[in-house]
Amino acid sequence: MGFDRNTVIGFALLAVLFMGYFWYVSSNQQAVTELKKRQEDSIAALKPKVDTAQWKADSVRMAQMRDSVSAGAFAAAGSRDSLVVVENDVIKASFSSKGGWVRAVELKKFAGPNGKPVQMGGTADESFGYAINTLPGQSTESNKLYFGQVAVSNNADSSKTVAFTASSATNTSITHKFTIRPGDYRIKAEIVLNGANQLVSNQTLNLQWTTVAHRQQADAEYEKTQTRLVYQTEGEYDYTSAMQGASEALELPAQWFGLKQQFFNSTILSAQPLKAVKADVVVPVEGKDSNTVATMKMTAQASLAAGATATVPLELYYGPNDYQVLKAYDNGMHNIVDLGSGVFAFVKWINRWLILPVFDFLGSTMGGYGGWTILLLTIFIRLLIVPLTYSSYLSGAKMKALRPEIDAMKARLNGDQQAISMEQMKLFREAGVNPLGGCIPALFQIPIFFALYSFFNSNIDMRGIPFLWASDLSSYDSVLNMGFTIPFYGAHVSLFTITATITSLLISIYSMSTTPDTGNPMMKYMPYIFPFMMLFIFNKLPSALTWYYTVSNVITLILQFVIQNYVINHDKILAQIAANKAKPKKQSKWQERLASMQEAQQKMEEMKKKQGKK
Repeated sequence: MGFDRNTVIGFALLAVLFMGYFWYVSSNQQAVTELKKRQEDSIAALKPKVDTAQWKADSVRMAQMRDSVSAGAFAAAGSRDSLVVVENDVIKASFSSKGGWVRAVELKKFAGPNGKPVQMGGTADESFGYAINTLPGQSTESNKLYFGQVAVSNNADSSKTVAFTASSATNTSITHKFTIRPGDYRIKAEIVLNGANQLVSNQTLNLQWTTVAHRQQADAEYEKTQTRLVYQTEGEYDYTSAMQGASEALELPAQWFGLKQQFFNSTILSAQPLKAVKADVVVPVEGKDSNTVATMKMTAQASLAAGATATVPLELYYGPNDYQVLKAYDNGMHNIVDLGSGVFAFVKWINRWLILPVFDFLGSTMGGYGGWTILLLTIFIRLLIVPLTYSSYLSGAKMKALRPEIDAMKARLNGDQQAISMEQMKLFREAGVNPLGGCIPALFQIPIFFALYSFFNSNIDMRGIPFLWASDLSSYDSVLNMGFTIPFYGAHVSLFTITATITSLLISIYSMSTTPDTGNPMMKYMPYIFPFMMLFIFNKLPSALTWYYTVSNVITLILQFVIQNYVINHDKILAQIAANKAKPKKQSKWQERLASMQEAQQKMEEMKKKQGKK
């Protein structure tokens, strides 16, 4: 391949950057997990061991009595929970008369790990409510009330509306109205308070929302690493990683706020930005509650207009992190799809403007997304960077042509590294060879490397798609479950990771066979370190990504052989180097300064040697 020392440095830098990114998304996770486990074990040890059916029944009965008392003037509204189901072509929403709110949402077009449609919500831990005054000096939460009046209607625009109303003995009432539109994952929600000046103090509705991100992927632990608090304030999107638990208190009002997991999110949107938003996320300790990825508890304030009747317009989103779906809403939610974030946020523009449009075009052309679409995308990307690839190989060929002279120089200078470095720079200058010629093209490919890492981690079109031996391209492929865990590797064997590692190793072996020996043992073995690291880093990554790297590496090997043997004219390169040597050389100011520094350093080394002899 003819890579020079700087090419090797480029690949080494690529390895270091990837290690840094991987460390960035997973740092301290093990320590935090162990701390949480110790805390939970300590709490569990202090709890009484009583957990009988009678005790549970008594607890439920006492809670119902407390709720009935606190309901005050609303106590006669009812005491029976009933469900109302409303659906369109993409979601099936269940509403509960207790609290008059969404109980669960089923996503019809997506299947969970159990093969059934993805369900968001539906557990006893989830709730939405706000404080209301039920009698003078007495209050309760809306989610504890029973909304006894239920009305379902079909609208002229094919949307469906369900309204829950709770009326009090003091002529006040609360209505929760929900509208589901065709083909829309959003649920339009309205809170209507009749007698708002009596029900709410200070014209402020204090909202409380608890939502649970259920496990939707085969690897729940990896899914946790992709979970975040997401929100938008004053038109600016931001997030907080929830991997180790998180707390957030927003200084600015939020247009929307939600909990995002790898491929789905639950979000509340408000036409009038919510104030004083605070949220806490709890992530279960590894090995406990494997069906829960994270639980978020949020509080916020909604301002009410003055008057006896007040309305709070909201929207609820329960759906996929699909870039095109969210982009169509034109409210900034498309930023939830992680196409590049943190220190690598710049790569999102590569994904949005290049990778995603090309991938969508290829998918629509082939009638679906899958491994063959990834193969075509890989070929497209490699064709796109052919000029960089050719430039790198050409630089390597020039360095290879100079290899005999460099070897002779090293023998003549008897291992004097300072003198060898100066003579090499002089030789490169006379031959017209840029020592960075192989390194710079490799560095330009780094943004594409990280762009694809983000793309395959977040592209929902890969979810549930089988290919070859992989059952799901959005998760790792496993050809062997070992039954035990190897530190930093895992408990399974990913075959695509092995193929990516082997092909990377073959590239390194071919590269080093044609690269001049720098005399530095570390540089000699550095190209072999990255393929070995890939074996551990890539084992839990989506098989779409490891399949891409396998294909990309195979193409690289083919290009190496074809360009080196059939495209690059080595005789012409030798003639060009000879012609460059014959030309008069004019040093740039930078080259003059570099030569001056090297000469000064060489003189210092000579003086030290003379002093040592004395």
